[in-house]
Amino acid sequence: MIDYPNKLNIIFDKLDNFNIKPIIIGGYNRDFILNIASKDIDIELYGVSSLDKVEEILREFGSVNSVGKSFGVTKLLFEKLDLDFSLPRTDNKVDSGHTGFKITTDKNLDFKTATSRRDFTINAIGYDIKQKKILDPFNGVEDIKHKTLKAVDINKFDEDPLRVLRAIQFSARFNFTLDSQLLNKCKNMMQNNSLSELARERIFQEIKKLLLKSKSPSHGFLLLRKINGFNFFKEFLHLSHKDYDETLKTIDLFKSYNIESENTNIIIMLALLCYHFSLKDRETFLKRLTTQKDIIQNINLLLNNKESINLDKFTNYDIYTLATKLKIQTFIPFLKALNLGKKDTQLYSLEKKANLLNVYNEKMPAFLEGKDLLNLGLKPSKEFSIILENAYIAQMRGEFKTKEEAELYLKKKLLS
Repeated sequence: MIDYPNKLNIIFDKLDNFNIKPIIIGGYNRDFILNIASKDIDIELYGVSSLDKVEEILREFGSVNSVGKSFGVTKLLFEKLDLDFSLPRTDNKVDSGHTGFKITTDKNLDFKTATSRRDFTINAIGYDIKQKKILDPFNGVEDIKHKTLKAVDINKFDEDPLRVLRAIQFSARFNFTLDSQLLNKCKNMMQNNSLSELARERIFQEIKKLLLKSKSPSHGFLLLRKINGFNFFKEFLHLSHKDYDETLKTIDLFKSYNIESENTNIIIMLALLCYHFSLKDRETFLKRLTTQKDIIQNINLLLNNKESINLDKFTNYDIYTLATKLKIQTFIPFLKALNLGKKDTQLYSLEKKANLLNVYNEKMPAFLEGKDLLNLGLKPSKEFSIILENAYIAQMRGEFKTKEEAELYLKKKLLS
């Protein structure tokens, strides 16, 4: 029996009034069996032919999002639960890539036929709400027990090139082993350069899941190498065995830090992955994943400033200067992982001192601004930036500690 939130029964009862049969499908059931908490619940609805009718019923319970309607999916956020409602359907490959399928919904499909389109047996487990019965036509429960990842239909698995990355991230997240058929299929897909059919956003999404959701991301990268995945991520081929092994150790160590911000996690982990790359390889690797300027900029800040401070001997000025270049809050866990715990004592001192100086999250605010120069009767010029920069350096060096002292400093400098 699958235990789902009881508050959903009000929706299920309403659907039942319209002779619509809800079946919980996929990830929620898998995670429940694995004892993993989840707020994302996919529900397949049998006995209804139109999502318009479904949406009409669901509006009573909250705002309905029809973004996925063309794929036969509608979304509902209900009391902090993310619900996806879909109709049973078949997929037929008509074009290349992740989206090259013709989708046909059919309210009369039986569960096994409707589920045969799914990628892995562990994602093809259903739960019949009314009968309180697990539906498992492809023996996914047994595969979970044996920690084995199998394709639902090995002959159709490669129709969606994204599945090879999903195999990697699921294997890493759950510490599952690919069965021999799936392993060989993934090797063939990589050999045929299947990932080149995908948009970088889709690739990045799966790599993020690998990095964010697995306790040991190295598992995924070891598997990626095993299935010839470096035919696509060619940059890893340029690393020595020592540098590659060290890279995997750093990302696994970083995962133990439990940083809450997903964005910070991704930035640091990608920086760790790129650490031993040449500048050219760093650029090409990141370009395969994203064009998001903020992510790339912050990765480069970490890598370009990795030696910006001597951890064995630093002053307040060194810390103030470092805070002008990047967020020390992000820099410290990056360096901790990069040094594999060998500099933890020094980094703890840096963290403590940066907090005392109030520059752990941001640089020190400048006492003097352009308006202060105007108040002294100066006319705007190119010299403004030089004067203010020198004043800020003096502030970081501790030559003045208050706004009043800063103004006195400025007057003396201008009169000298």
